[in-house]
Amino acid sequence: MANVEKTPKQLERHLKGLAHQKRIQILLLLGKKGNTGLTLDNIAEITKLHPKNISHHARKLELAGLVDKTFSNRQLVLLLSPYGKSLYKLITTFSLS
Repeated sequence: MANVEKTPKQLERHLKGLAHQKRIQILLLLGKKGNTGLTLDNIAEITKLHPKNISHHARKLELAGLVDKTFSNRQLVLLLSPYGKSLYKLITTFSLS
């Protein structure tokens, strides 16, 4: 990814995408999983959230440019986008105790 300076508006979009504890939780899960990603069912099982809620938050993360969606065996798989990976690195520098 080229080191392109973001406008304040673009940064706002990315940060607003994380402005919910469940979306932060999903981003952290995806970051720990690496390049293989997780299905919506996997995320629902791990977080104990209803799949519809996971779908809603996944959509918000996608609109914010933080996750990419792909399909594997008819299952939707979420992966961190390059910007999602950058924000994952940033938020893991904070103490999450």
